[in-house]
Amino acid sequence: MLVKTELVSKIKDYFDLNIYETKVWLALLGKGVASAGEVAQISRVPRSRTYDVLESLEKKGFALVKLGKPVKYIGVKPKLILEKLKNNVRSDAEERIVTLSKVTGTSEFEQLEQLYKGGIEPIKREDLSLALRGKSHITNHLREILQNATKEVIICLNAGEMKSKMKLFEQTFDNLRKADIKIKIALSGDEILIKKISEILRVKISRIDIETKFFIVDRKEILFYLSKNNESNEEDIAIWLNSPFFADAFTSLFERAMKGEEGK
Repeated sequence: MLVKTELVSKIKDYFDLNIYETKVWLALLGKGVASAGEVAQISRVPRSRTYDVLESLEKKGFALVKLGKPVKYIGVKPKLILEKLKNNVRSDAEERIVTLSKVTGTSEFEQLEQLYKGGIEPIKREDLSLALRGKSHITNHLREILQNATKEVIICLNAGEMKSKMKLFEQTFDNLRKADIKIKIALSGDEILIKKISEILRVKISRIDIETKFFIVDRKEILFYLSKNNESNEEDIAIWLNSPFFADAFTSLFERAMKGEEGK
């Protein structure tokens, strides 16, 4: 059985195996049931290494030992392996989340916070600005500035983009309402979708025809996108400014646009 080098390389990466493990597993799958000697011959893995590799695959769940003599091995069905690996990743991720959740209560984390505050406090707030790239990076920063709002939040966005962030907005808006913070939203796009979003978020939403994306918090901070709606993480770019002058100017333009829409 001749297996293409490209396939071996792909399977190795997909299933996190080394090169010998991959060749031996593929040999088992192709043969069905095979002895160590047969596996060595089919896979072209040195016979002296084949026994160790088979033992390793058995421990990882990629191979089973068939009862009887001589000892033979059976390759485990790929779909079963895939499901097992997915479950392992899910379990590892959940354990990692639990571990990270406990970090905030440690003295080491307090020291990190003190280092950050000590470095950031001497900086003039009006001098702060950031370029953000990637959906997850932008969303994380957006969540932070919305959660820190004390008076007012203004959102101007496309309805489709708003829908994609509903999980973030639904929870955040609940917190903003409890804190009695004003929420002003203007969305472009489908009217039916805008109405549906308004009902879900329990917030009055105005419709506009301008395609723009920005968030203003307390008329001090503003986050605006430089890219159009795009599903590519790499192409999403936004700028965050902590500038009361700039944010207030944007707010004035927003309010004028809203009055213009209402007058139509």
